[in-house]
Amino acid sequence: MKILVTGGAGFIGSAVVRHILADSDASVVNVDALTYAGNLESIPADLQNNRYTFVQADICDGVAMAALFAEHRPDAVMHLAAESHVDRSITGPGAFIQTNIVGTYTLLEAARDYWSGLDAEGKAAFRFHHISTDEVYGDLEGTDDLFLETTPYAPSSPYSASKAGSDHLVRAWHRTYGLPVLITNCSNNYGPYHFPEKLIPHMILNALAGKALPVYGDGSQIRDWLYVEDHARALFKVVCEGEVGETYNIGGHNEKKNLDVVQSICALLEELAPNNPNSLASGKEGGFASLITFVTDRPGHDARYAIDAGKIQRELGWVPEESFDSGIRKTVQWYLDNEAWWQRVLSGDYQLARLGETA
Repeated sequence: MKILVTGGAGFIGSAVVRHILADSDASVVNVDALTYAGNLESIPADLQNNRYTFVQADICDGVAMAALFAEHRPDAVMHLAAESHVDRSITGPGAFIQTNIVGTYTLLEAARDYWSGLDAEGKAAFRFHHISTDEVYGDLEGTDDLFLETTPYAPSSPYSASKAGSDHLVRAWHRTYGLPVLITNCSNNYGPYHFPEKLIPHMILNALAGKALPVYGDGSQIRDWLYVEDHARALFKVVCEGEVGETYNIGGHNEKKNLDVVQSICALLEELAPNNPNSLASGKEGGFASLITFVTDRPGHDARYAIDAGKIQRELGWVPEESFDSGIRKTVQWYLDNEAWWQRVLSGDYQLARLGETA
């Protein structure tokens, strides 16, 4: 089996590539534009064998996508390439419309043209797996409900609206053209190789640098946290075993307030990095937690997301292996053990600064 993974140098995409290469016999064609968050160092050299090919290309480039399909002739597509940071979507929504909507359309058309030329057996076996987010469903504030695959869409941010648009395109290409598609919507991912603009790595690296730990509002926003390697296992299971035309929600069963997440990171750093100059060992009152700073909430900030992952468990047998406690411990330890990786990231265009403020 040969799988074309878009965005395979990104956070979730690279986890998928690592999982496929390490735990299956499938081949991977990793296509990534290598924008600011793409990092080929997220795929260790010892995994880059003859089953792995990297192609630098933009999913918005129709000619490049057509050539990609013609040359590599994949059996499946796992589409993860996307602009994904809510704060960046507030500051500059245009890139999200271009990549997430126009790019998905372009990729769908290239896939449809390729799929149409396959023989009957190839058509029946082909899959287009679109990876999306629970943010398309909107806000669960004031309820104990969980997001189901049938929950109506009500996106709040430019990011989630662009992902909702891409989801609708994928379903339309299935309904109108018969393209064999699958869609997954996941909760908040965390884990190794996470680009440091997102909450958990941002807090870890700010704390290690002795910088403020900015928490939006009062930190009461609730998210369901999913360890990225659990997510990668789920995605591969869906593309291999999922039913065409179906949507599967993937969650970690770990609802946590943002403030609680940050406090957990601080406690783990006190334990795992006791000699850091910003820890309690230095005599600093309050240790890492003293760096927590409450800042103005971002516009349109959803209060709660939570996923019911019962369908994928019942139908495909997937359950997360990591609890939040085990996953966050592994994550903090990974950043402590891999300073060379994140120092190279920070030496580039990205710095640990807030985005997503409006004028």
